[in-house]
Amino acid sequence: MQERILFGTDGIRGKANVYPMTVEVALALGRGLAYLVSTGRLGLSDQGHRKRIVIGKDTRLSGYCFEQAIAAGICSMGVDVMLVGPLPTPGIAFITQSMRADAGIVVSASHNAFEDNGIKIFCQDGFKLPDAIELELEQLILTKTIESIRPTGVSIGKARRIEDAVGRYIVYLKSAFPNLCTLDGMRIVLDCAHGAAYRVAPQVLQELGAEVITLGDDPDGININNKVGSLYPEAAQALVLEHKADLGIALDGDADRIKVIDEKGQIISGEILLALISIYLKEKGKLQKNAIVTTDMSNLSLDLYLRTKGVAVERVSVGDRYVVERMRQKKLNWGGEESGHLIFFDQGTTGDGMVGALLLLALLKESKKPLSEIAQLFKMVPRAIRNVPVPKKVNFDKLIRSSEVIKEIEKQLAGQGRILARYSGTENKLRVLIEGLKQDQLEEMADTLTKIMLEEINQAS
Repeated sequence: MQERILFGTDGIRGKANVYPMTVEVALALGRGLAYLVSTGRLGLSDQGHRKRIVIGKDTRLSGYCFEQAIAAGICSMGVDVMLVGPLPTPGIAFITQSMRADAGIVVSASHNAFEDNGIKIFCQDGFKLPDAIELELEQLILTKTIESIRPTGVSIGKARRIEDAVGRYIVYLKSAFPNLCTLDGMRIVLDCAHGAAYRVAPQVLQELGAEVITLGDDPDGININNKVGSLYPEAAQALVLEHKADLGIALDGDADRIKVIDEKGQIISGEILLALISIYLKEKGKLQKNAIVTTDMSNLSLDLYLRTKGVAVERVSVGDRYVVERMRQKKLNWGGEESGHLIFFDQGTTGDGMVGALLLLALLKESKKPLSEIAQLFKMVPRAIRNVPVPKKVNFDKLIRSSEVIKEIEKQLAGQGRILARYSGTENKLRVLIEGLKQDQLEEMADTLTKIMLEEINQAS
């Protein structure tokens, strides 16, 4: 596979107005995607209708310029644009399918700070672009292959706003909750991270009957993910205790991931959420092949526990796109990441924080037990994690000393643990994870390996 230049594991992402997240790249991306749509490169069925692409975004300030630049590029290639404004990433996937659009685009940097932004793309079926198509689009952006294609007159595309996108998505989300069941009597703290779900999420829970205490629901363009949301659950934890809520739900900026807090103010790990919902779906006869997909970052305790419940675990590289790919390959319908990406193919094509929340809430209503009680499933295998910035992502093959240290650590773990070193797919960061039996030993191993890897990366940069 050709090396990527612009696209990471989740689209293009970076500091807004700094290459590659510039309006020039956004314009070229719009033109390139419109060209692929027009020429049938996305495998579209109906080639007779006028082509159209959905564009949505989160609430960050730079979304305006990127939304408009992408739309201009698309229209300049004779393809129409449907603008939906702020809407969660899974909402854009849904609208793309629902409105029979030819592709969907999300302008969002997910959980990153407001200074960053990003671009994700969905095919007509609501799934993210395959690697091969992303690389083809990348080449169209970087070269002048389609520079001369300039429709004129009535062939130029037009843009219009879809005013009822929020309402459509709310109805769709509510269908994930059991019919004839309500959230009456439940008090829920909901943190929207000042992000894309600030209108959708509270309304869904309120319409289902819950009493909702909201925070992070007043975006101003620069406060998205600022000490709120799934990466900063402290404020939600405090409100859960203050209001004696049944649970807290914290979304990230584009609402494709979730953090859950029990009635005692304790954060429920992503592995516990995956396990709880896995067993719930299995008992309902809705867990296809009694198997799930997760990533290498999930704690080994998840595999060990689910094995005792007759549920198999498939592991893939970090990134929800890889979880989705394996789910499609194996014809499975449930999976996710310990970071809170939860993917349920019976109700969508990508990670959806609110779908995960509604599945958990249905489970809670049926169990009639507090979350803290039903979440006592297993203890985590001890682990040490390091996330550190790097100036450049140097190929691991060039890190000779680091490779030797990794082999030595594997020898010390003696088959009773594991080690994972990788780069973030969305940021210039090195991530190290080591699991084993003794916490002190793991911390020392992680510090040693991280130090040596940083030294070698800095030398090679």
